[in-house]
Amino acid sequence: MIMMRSVIACCLLIFLVCAAAFSSFSVAIASATTTGGLLRNGNFEYGPKSSQLRGRVVTDRHAIPNWEISGYVEYIKSGQKQGDMLLVVPEGAYAVRLGNEASITQKLNLKKGGFYSITFSTARTCAQEEKLNVSVYPNSEENDWGILPVQTMYSSNGWDLYSWAFQADASVVAFTIHNPGAEEDPACGPLLDSVALKPLSIPKPTKDNVMKNGDFEEGPYVIPKTPGGVLIPPYIEDDHSPLPGWTVESLKAVKYLDSEHFYVPGGRRAVELIGGKESAITQIVRTIPGKIYVLTFKVGDGKNQCEGTLGVEAFAGKAVGKVVYVSSGKGGFKEAKVTFRADAARTRISFLSSYYTMTSDNTGSLCGPVIDDVRLVSVRNPPTSV
Repeated sequence: MIMMRSVIACCLLIFLVCAAAFSSFSVAIASATTTGGLLRNGNFEYGPKSSQLRGRVVTDRHAIPNWEISGYVEYIKSGQKQGDMLLVVPEGAYAVRLGNEASITQKLNLKKGGFYSITFSTARTCAQEEKLNVSVYPNSEENDWGILPVQTMYSSNGWDLYSWAFQADASVVAFTIHNPGAEEDPACGPLLDSVALKPLSIPKPTKDNVMKNGDFEEGPYVIPKTPGGVLIPPYIEDDHSPLPGWTVESLKAVKYLDSEHFYVPGGRRAVELIGGKESAITQIVRTIPGKIYVLTFKVGDGKNQCEGTLGVEAFAGKAVGKVVYVSSGKGGFKEAKVTFRADAARTRISFLSSYYTMTSDNTGSLCGPVIDDVRLVSVRNPPTSV
């Protein structure tokens, strides 16, 4: 009888512990669903058993918890070396590396028809032109996938945060990151870490502002304690924009900034144009032909040692406004406006950086002017701040 009571007590204890763990897990998933967060084992801190590794190479397709792998995948510990190259992990102690034609997949439970963004951290290693193919399945849209070139390093520590967006065509989708490379050394491929998901809403214009998401508050998930900002790829590499309402209409990415790590002119989010004239954002808005509109916006620097003369060119239909902001790299902004008469029912609003700029810390990191608080109103209801 005493033994039976002990067994029952032990089973009860295990049940309570499992229930508590499940409750915590459920809360975490609910939080990630509403505000964004890491995928299950999104930072790869839970890894293969020693029996599922051959050196660093993962030998079992289900060895990394919550993920399914294909091809040459390595499980990397921070501080490991490849020749003279030190492999650094930006968050936690572990990451994965995708070799030639390798991929890693996780199934996601989503709201069918919902709009989502993915954020992930990546670093190049020894390949010459590293790329990543990001996709979801099922997928009814022909161009709803992206090949992201990751050979350009935008941050000083070698790791960049990229974002990508998609619409869920089913309640369960398979999200995949694939390395399409074909290097002589199969191990030469990009490192991956910190994969996160965030649901996005589609902002609508209001009577006080024709622009959608003009304050840039809606955008990709920013992983905490990652100071480099999130790169938003050009539209030619992304059918949906992780920055709702906006298209990155250029050859280079733009950077999404958060107020926890950068100076932001207004609110908690802004956009930095980091690629000169090759870094531009665009939005097409409804206008009434013949009516006069005032476009206002803020131009500044992100307090990221981006010093010197920063320039922004703003296009509103046929009207062009050029703004020069002299930056000390310590944060600040100036307000600007462009007045124009609409000549069509649709007007293209665009911003691009006039100059190529690098940070003054000798790292060679690209930087540029920060854009925020974009507003478009008719002259009958002009903005009070101008």
